[in-house]
Amino acid sequence: MSIKQSELILNPDGSVYHLNLRPEHIATDIIIVGDQDRVDKVTKHFDSIEFTTQKREFKTTTGTYKNKRITVMSTGIGPDNIDIVLNEIDALVNINLETRMPKENLTKLNIVRVGTSGSLQKDIPVDSMVLSSHGLDLNGLLHSYQIDKITHPEIENAFVKHTNWSSKKAFPLIISNSEELANKLKSDSVFEGITATAGGFYGPQGRVLRLGLQDADLNHKIDSFDFNGIRITNLEMETSAIYGLSKLMGHNACSLNAIIANRADGSFSKDPGKIVAELIKYTLEKLAE
Repeated sequence: MSIKQSELILNPDGSVYHLNLRPEHIATDIIIVGDQDRVDKVTKHFDSIEFTTQKREFKTTTGTYKNKRITVMSTGIGPDNIDIVLNEIDALVNINLETRMPKENLTKLNIVRVGTSGSLQKDIPVDSMVLSSHGLDLNGLLHSYQIDKITHPEIENAFVKHTNWSSKKAFPLIISNSEELANKLKSDSVFEGITATAGGFYGPQGRVLRLGLQDADLNHKIDSFDFNGIRITNLEMETSAIYGLSKLMGHNACSLNAIIANRADGSFSKDPGKIVAELIKYTLEKLAE
C-alpha cells in the first residue's frame, strides 16, 4: 500500500517537505551539524560543490572531498528536528517518491554527527573530542517507535536505579553506535563514553535561571553513573535520537562532539571555534580514508 500524501509530504518539485531535497541531491555519507553556519565551515574543505539548498534551518550541501562524495546538512537543535531529518533522508533513499512505496532493496547511509557538547567529567577537558559509544535518551522521542530490540535494558535499569529516576518522566533508553562506523572514526586522541541527550537546554540539562528543577541533583547522579566501566561523558540534545532512528532504519550512525564546556568544573573554551574546526577536519580525514 502506498504511503498517503498526508504522511509523506512532498513539495511541488517532488522534493521532501522540510529538507527540500530530491534523491539525487544526497550522498550515502552524510555529516550532520546543528548550526546552519557550520555547513560552510565543513564544505570549505571540499574539492568541489555539486549542489546546495536551504529551507528553514535545514541547509544542505553535497560535494566531493578527496574523491569521497559527502553531504553536509544542518539539523537545527534538538531531538524533534532529528526526527524530521532522519525520516526524510531515509525516505529519499528507501522510498520511491513517485509510487510512494518502500523499496525492496534498501540503502544503508553513514550518518556522522559533528557537534558541540558539554563534558560531565573533570578528566574530559574543554577543547577535547568525544565519540559517543551510546546515546542515553532522556527526552522520550524514541518511545513513539518500536524500540524494544535496539535498547540495552541492563544499562537502562541500572541508570534508573542509580538516579532514582522519576516515573513521571519518559523511561531512559540506551542505544549503541554503529560499531562499523565508530571503528573508522575513533583514535587514541578521542574520548569515548555514553552521551546523554536531553530534550532542552536549560531545565532538562540541569541549568537554573529562575525556575527550580524537578531533581536538582540529577547532573551529579548522571556524571557519577558507571556501568562496568562505561561512564556518561557528555550532555547534548541530538545523539540518542540519531542513534535510535538510524538503528531502526538500518543506517550506520556515529556522533562526534567538540567539548566546549565542562559542567563538572564550570569552565568554557576560550576559543570554541578552534576545536570545532579541528573536529571537522578530523572527521573529513577519517571519512576519506
